[in-house]
Amino acid sequence: MSQRSLTWGYNKDNGPHTWYKHFPIARGKQQSPIDIQIWNAKFDSSLKPLNFNYSASTTRRIVNKGHSFEVEFDSSTDKSVLSGGPLTEKYKLTQLHFHWGRRDEEGSEHSIDDLKYASELHMVHWNTKYSTVSESIHQPDGLAVVAIFLKVGGAHQELEKITHALGSIRKKNMSTVFTNFNPACLLPDNKDYWTYSGSLTVPPLLECVTWIVLKEPINISKEQLSKFRSLYSTMEGEHPKKHIETNCRPRQSLQGRVIRSNLI
Repeated sequence: MSQRSLTWGYNKDNGPHTWYKHFPIARGKQQSPIDIQIWNAKFDSSLKPLNFNYSASTTRRIVNKGHSFEVEFDSSTDKSVLSGGPLTEKYKLTQLHFHWGRRDEEGSEHSIDDLKYASELHMVHWNTKYSTVSESIHQPDGLAVVAIFLKVGGAHQELEKITHALGSIRKKNMSTVFTNFNPACLLPDNKDYWTYSGSLTVPPLLECVTWIVLKEPINISKEQLSKFRSLYSTMEGEHPKKHIETNCRPRQSLQGRVIRSNLI
């Protein structure tokens, strides 16, 4: 692990306000997340419906990354692909992860007219016109990330499969096999969206993302959220033990970017 990868987190000494010291692009002009102001979003009749073609056969494992957890997918095949919407290419699903806050009402990274949700799910896809994920992240159209808001309500039955697995990856760098899970089960019924050009919300903060933010949230229960926060950002044997209490980057300036929407 490089020294640089150890320099960022969400604590007072290494939180988002310090990231620019090691990742100067943090002060770039296309940074994410942002506040989506509905009055300022432009309806674009050329935007197409989104096509989610996912398969449970591509799910591989779930891993504690120390700042979040990821469900990883096999993207060597074309079995889990996103197309349509603002995209002109096919994008393969490589991983999904969540962001959450210290309190249930402020865990999303993006917001709508300054309204935040309990959590935010990111489904990360890479552009098939490039050879690898590593190559794609250095291209302005390299990634397409679908953001889905989660609001506190009843337990999400399909999400329960993920939260149940978290007990096996409590410490940083722990992983377990996680298969036969179709991520389509986490999509809301209504797939209307906003889209804009932005960046990764974690270092290296590269400006390579076409963001697709779905309007309709899905549910998560307080108990399920508490399992997110039960994860540790520290490794086995490392002291003091620290929970991942929050992993949200503050909203960034729009810097003149246009937010487009298929919402009339």
